[in-house]
Amino acid sequence: MRKEDLRRQIQQIKRQFTPQQLEELSLPVISRLRPLLADAQTIMAYYSLPDEVNTHGLIDELVAEGKTVLLPKVTGTDTMELRRYTGRADLQEGTYHILEPVGEPFTDYAAIDLILVPGLAFDAVGHRLGRGRGYYDRFLLSLFTIHYSLFTSIGVCFDFQKVDEVPVDAHDIVMDKVI
Repeated sequence: MRKEDLRRQIQQIKRQFTPQQLEELSLPVISRLRPLLADAQTIMAYYSLPDEVNTHGLIDELVAEGKTVLLPKVTGTDTMELRRYTGRADLQEGTYHILEPVGEPFTDYAAIDLILVPGLAFDAVGHRLGRGRGYYDRFLLSLFTIHYSLFTSIGVCFDFQKVDEVPVDAHDIVMDKVI
């Protein structure tokens, strides 16, 4: 199956759920994720879109626990950077109508313990299908090239987004785990 076909298939499945149903489907995913975050101090996360596993409450909990939470901010047509998240007041609408953090860029990549990565589909070996713009693949490639052994990458998705096989290209980044 081609990437575009798999994207359409997953997006069609997502449209079958109401926002409330997706919120309910997020709860067990977040429950499975929490124990994996216990020992991490600095976490790159994402502020979820309405059709993604809802991370809003989780990242607020992590901040309340004293953890450093970093969120991506799109900075150009093919680049993104990290900024620290301390609460919802840090967010403003950015590129693609995604809520993104304001403030100074975070560049101490060696401090990152764990990365939570959204995706449209994942397979059992950790291949990820994103939305097609390549932001995460480019950013993660730069991180992995420099600091691969220092952190764990976790793909976060609903169970219906786990597929037998995700088509991959040479530049695609493989997740360490998929939850």
